[in-house]
Amino acid sequence: MDGMNYLLAILLPPLSIMLAGRPIVGILSFLFWVPAIILSGGLGHPAFVILAWVIIFERNRDRHA
Repeated sequence: MDGMNYLLAILLPPLSIMLAGRPIVGILSFLFWVPAIILSGGLGHPAFVILAWVIIFERNRDRHA
């Protein structure tokens, strides 16, 4: 399931953040992600992908500890 969440983070970072157990951060990132995609022509998308990967990694690290 974790590998699928990383793949989802590439396509839809806010949804991936919500599935990682951070719904408020996911909603806030969605509110910033949509205008960033529209205004920058997609150049802001990698920042949200990195944010989603960091959140997923932290969740996995906390779960294994």
